[in-house]
Amino acid sequence: MSQNIVEKTPFTMLGLGAMGTALARTWLAAGHPLTIWNRTPARAEALATDGARVADTAAEAVAANTLIVLCLLDDTSVDEVLSGTDLADRDLVNLTTSTPAQARARAEWARERGARYLDGGIMAVPPMIGVPEAGGYVFYSGSRELFERHQETLSVPVGTTYVGEDARFAALHDVALLSAMYGMFAGAAHAFALIRKENIDPAALARLLADWLVAMAPSVHQTADQLRSGDYTKGVASNLAMQVAGTPTFLSTTEQQGVSPELLSPYFELMRRRLAEGSGEEDLTGVIDLLVN
Repeated sequence: MSQNIVEKTPFTMLGLGAMGTALARTWLAAGHPLTIWNRTPARAEALATDGARVADTAAEAVAANTLIVLCLLDDTSVDEVLSGTDLADRDLVNLTTSTPAQARARAEWARERGARYLDGGIMAVPPMIGVPEAGGYVFYSGSRELFERHQETLSVPVGTTYVGEDARFAALHDVALLSAMYGMFAGAAHAFALIRKENIDPAALARLLADWLVAMAPSVHQTADQLRSGDYTKGVASNLAMQVAGTPTFLSTTEQQGVSPELLSPYFELMRRRLAEGSGEEDLTGVIDLLVN
């Protein structure tokens, strides 16, 4: 009786920090032949027991396979690690955190050296890698053909989401989502500060807060619909004029509780500016236009 043996794509991994190590372990566990290199050799040696082949130099690691995955500290590290390596006919998948401008420049840099390029933005933390139910994924942008060629391999440790041919878009989506996350964290920090000196259990507030944020999350779809249509009054339930009228209550409560208003004030100021332009019947969407230079 014959067996169908599916050969797993061999590739090279450069960079074995917390994230790189989590990715490498997951690929190795899935049976991918992996060549690794790290500036701190001990981290690479720890994966040798899992079946990884440890290269002595980055150049040796790059020469070993066509597919090269980078997960380094920053964009400068990419220059340092790949300096002097032959990248001709290599498929570079760069998971190093970068700005959109750096991603665009890196794609051109790779092209000039005869390599194909795919940029990635990781929407996960190391404990989420290899755990499908955790919901992590990686944004990819750049060559669609390259993405489709390696999608099966790239999707082993975490989900994949392709966001376009423009190499900048993975980094841009990454920062956009994380910016919203930090805005949420800022609002939650203010909420907890308001009750900090009171006889209120933070855990009790947390339960209410989590449910409230989940209930509010779908509003982003209405914002997107208004941006696409250009009609910021579409589907408005509580218009800008009404919301601006309510801001003194928030600021007075903040003052009475001995809490700094610095996390709320900038947004409230943008709301007032938009209202001053005569846009009282709109939703809050117009604030976005004030942020764009």
